[in-house]
Amino acid sequence: MGILSRASYVVRSKLNGLLNRAEDPTETLDYSYERMRDELQQVKQGIADLTTQKKRLEIQKRQLEDNVDKHNEQAREAVSQDREDLARRALEKKKEKMKQIEELESQIADLQSTQDDLVEKKNTLQNRIEEFRTKKETMKARYEAAEASNRVSEAISGVGDEMGDVGRALERAEERTDEMEARSAAMDELQESGAFDDALSDKDEIDRQLESGRTSSAVDAELETLKSEMGESSGDAGGPTVSVDDDVAAELDELRESESESEGGADADGEESA
Repeated sequence: MGILSRASYVVRSKLNGLLNRAEDPTETLDYSYERMRDELQQVKQGIADLTTQKKRLEIQKRQLEDNVDKHNEQAREAVSQDREDLARRALEKKKEKMKQIEELESQIADLQSTQDDLVEKKNTLQNRIEEFRTKKETMKARYEAAEASNRVSEAISGVGDEMGDVGRALERAEERTDEMEARSAAMDELQESGAFDDALSDKDEIDRQLESGRTSSAVDAELETLKSEMGESSGDAGGPTVSVDDDVAAELDELRESESESEGGADADGEESA
């Protein structure tokens, strides 16, 4: 098989596959039924035209028959008047008309035979069309029922086109949800690790380490200062009393006296009530 033959075979195969998938049997049956009805209509039109032509010939035949009667009467009257010449002419015309009548009768008979044949074919075709219509409606009902059953079965099993689309949509939604959940978890982890703070800062790694060292040194210095102050406070606990400002000392004395008086009054009230 040559290249062109193989290519032609492949193209025909592809086209045949496409036509099979695109073909709707119900539409094909309806189209065939309409074609048959068109043919029946053409046959009926042909019979009508043939009948019209036959009627015209029959009318022409009757006119000729009237002329024959007329010429016959003319010949009789001419004989009665001893006009043999006129009688002969009338009989000659009568003969011509009768010959034409014979020809018309032959044509009418042929047309009638053709008409009868067409009528018979028309009846046969009409009966076949009625039978085809019954089978067509039955086949369409079976096909539609099978198609509906197939759609239901595909929907139940999930292998239909629409169910397939729904399944793929669910898979995409699930993948998208998993991706968003993973991204959210990653963002939370980066937030907790402080990576976002580092990312938002305009300092580089060296600046951050130096700043960390300075902070640590400052904390250490403050800690040493605190230790030193606490050590001095402990050492001064047994030594001489630290002098205080006179005003502050006076206020402390007044506060002590007022507290003593309050305690004394409370004791006296308790003894009286006892």
